[in-house]
Amino acid sequence: MRPGSIARVLGLSAALAALTAAALAAPASAEQAPDATVPHTAPVAAAPADFTHPGVNLGTAQLDFVRGKVQAGAQPWKSAYDTMAASRYASLSRTAKPRAVVECGPYSNPNNGCTDEREDAIAAYTDALAWYITRDDRYAQKAIQLMDAWSATLQDHTNSNAPLQTGWAGSSWPKAAEIIKHVYGNWPNSGRFATMLRTVYLPEIINGSHSNGNWELTMMEAAVSLSVFLDDKASYDKAINTYLVRVPAYIYLSSDGDLPRTVPSQNLNTRAKIVSYWQGQSTFVTGLTQETCRDFVHTGYGISSVAHVYETARLQGQDLFPQVGERLRQALGFQSKYELQAEPVPSSLCGGSVNRGLGPVTEVGFNALNTRLGYAMTNTQRLTEQQRPAGTNNLFVAWETLTNASNPN
Repeated sequence: MRPGSIARVLGLSAALAALTAAALAAPASAEQAPDATVPHTAPVAAAPADFTHPGVNLGTAQLDFVRGKVQAGAQPWKSAYDTMAASRYASLSRTAKPRAVVECGPYSNPNNGCTDEREDAIAAYTDALAWYITRDDRYAQKAIQLMDAWSATLQDHTNSNAPLQTGWAGSSWPKAAEIIKHVYGNWPNSGRFATMLRTVYLPEIINGSHSNGNWELTMMEAAVSLSVFLDDKASYDKAINTYLVRVPAYIYLSSDGDLPRTVPSQNLNTRAKIVSYWQGQSTFVTGLTQETCRDFVHTGYGISSVAHVYETARLQGQDLFPQVGERLRQALGFQSKYELQAEPVPSSLCGGSVNRGLGPVTEVGFNALNTRLGYAMTNTQRLTEQQRPAGTNNLFVAWETLTNASNPN
C-alpha cells in the first residue's frame, strides 16, 4: 500500500474511533434522536482467548457488590433478596421434576415438562444466588441437586415450541452453573451437566429462528451463555454474530431509513412483507420493536435478551455498545413511556392502542446504560423504580433488582 493510502486508512480509523468515543461519552435524554454517525457495523473482537468465569450476566465484582449491599441491609437490595428468599424458587424442600423428553407445543400446549424445566432452572439460579449471598451450603447443594437431576435424565425437546423452550431454560441453567462450578466448586457431576448443555441444548438453538424476533434473541441469549460455560469459542462467535444481525432487525432507529432492517435469510424483501412481519405497523419511529404492536409481554422478552447478551459480552471483554447500545436505550424508553401511560398512544402507533405488560425486564439495560454509562433515561428509570423489587417472569428473567440495581461493576 502506498504511503498516501496508509495515511488515509489511518485517518479513517481515527475518525471512526473518535465518533465511537464521542457516542460513549455524551449522555443524552431518553427521547433524543439517535446519533446517525455511530457506525452500525463497528468491528467486534472474536471470543476471548480465555473466558471469564463466573461470566454469564454476572461477574464476581457484581456478585460481591450485591452480597455487600444485602449484608448491610441496604435498599433496594435487601427487599429484593427477601422477595427472592421467600419465593417458591428458593425453597430447600423443592424436588426436581426432570423427564427424558420435554414436549412443548404452541403457547406450551401440550405442556409436558415445559413449566417444570423452566422453573427448576430458575430455582437452581435462585439457589446459586442465595448461596453466594449467605454462604449457606444448603442452597448450593439444592442447586446441584436440581442440575444433577436434569443432567441425568433429559435427552430431547420436541414439538413446535422446542427451540423457544430450550432458549428459556438454557438461559437460566448457565447462570446457576457458573456460580456453582467456578465459585462454590464442589460439584462432581459438572461434566455431565456440561454434556447435557452441549448435546441437548446447544444444537436446538445455535442455528437461530425465523419466527418473531423474541425467539431468536432468547435463543441467542442461551447460546451465548451456554458457550461461555462450555468455553466454546466457535459457538460463542456464531451466536454473537446472529445476535448482531437480529438486534437491528428487532429495534428500529430513524437512521435505518424508511424501513426497518431485516434478517437477510428471512427474505423480507418488500415493504408489504416487512409491514406484515412488524404486526401491521407501517409507520416506523425510533424505539419501536418488531413486536410492539403484538404486545409488550413478548416485546419485553426480546428487550431482556438484548440486554442480557450485551452484559455477558461485556463481561467477556466485548463492547457491543456501537452496535446495540442506542437501540437498547431507545427500545427501553419507548416501551416504558407507553407502559407508564406517560403519553397517549397516537393513532399512528398500533392503531392507537397497545397491549401493555412489559414485565420485570428493564433493570439490566437501565443499569448498563444509565448507571455505568451515564445516559439519562427518564421513563425507563421511572418504570424501573416503580416495579422494584423486580421478581421473575417464570420463564427466564429473575431477580434483577437484586443483581443489577445501581450496580457499577
